[in-house]
Amino acid sequence: MPELPEVEVSRLGVAPFLQGQVIQNIIVRDRRLRWPVSESLADAIGHRIEAVTRRAKYLIIVLQNGGQIILHLGMSGKLRVLEATVAPVKHDHLDIVLASGKCLRLNDPRRFGACLWQPPGAAEPTQLMNLGPEPLTDDFTADRLVALSRGKQSAVKNFIMDNAVVVGVGNIYANEALFMAGVDPRRKAGNVSAKRYQLLTQAIKEVLAKAIQQGGTTLKDFTQTDGKPGYFKQSLNVYGRAGEPCLTCETPIKSLTIGQRNTFYCPQCQR
Repeated sequence: MPELPEVEVSRLGVAPFLQGQVIQNIIVRDRRLRWPVSESLADAIGHRIEAVTRRAKYLIIVLQNGGQIILHLGMSGKLRVLEATVAPVKHDHLDIVLASGKCLRLNDPRRFGACLWQPPGAAEPTQLMNLGPEPLTDDFTADRLVALSRGKQSAVKNFIMDNAVVVGVGNIYANEALFMAGVDPRRKAGNVSAKRYQLLTQAIKEVLAKAIQQGGTTLKDFTQTDGKPGYFKQSLNVYGRAGEPCLTCETPIKSLTIGQRNTFYCPQCQR
């Protein structure tokens, strides 16, 4: 599943082609995505794209009239910028056709992605409500983690993956940040010290920033908008390395399931 770095890489890839362009047409080949694509999406036609932003794992195409097209890549979605004349292939569900002659095309084999239409002046969609701060901003702090964690009996890994606490810390990057900070993913969130939360906050920021710089992580489905893989996989310290020696102490990496997610850690380096 594309996580925050992969979505940010997608945003950086498509934004230069979209910004300033007028939407000439919208072609929906299959409305059966995670939520049915609204017929009202056609209201975006004829309007200029002012910006392409991101909130959590949602890409937001902001129009001059205040309307917004909100995209989510789900588990297997990919965005490509192509010449509008390029014939669609299997699972190409939606095209946003631009006056430049190019189009933004959404391909999604599993159809867990989404394309939502927010008309000008409409209330914020429920999908964007009650989200925590962006992890790469100053709003995400160790003090926040300490305050929200007190009394929490859940595993710290589940805690930092809660979008109400902080958005976008998906499974891969939670594993990597906990390793970098030396925190056992099984530890109760309420028992992690303020000092360790300081280390963990910094680790989350560093891991996500590095992943964005390297184009995300390609494990199975994700590729960049130009079709190239993300290279952060080569920098993974624990994720997917069960039984292999820790790169720091050579202790075999262990794996278990926490919150129905594969979890990887070093029993020597993480306490």
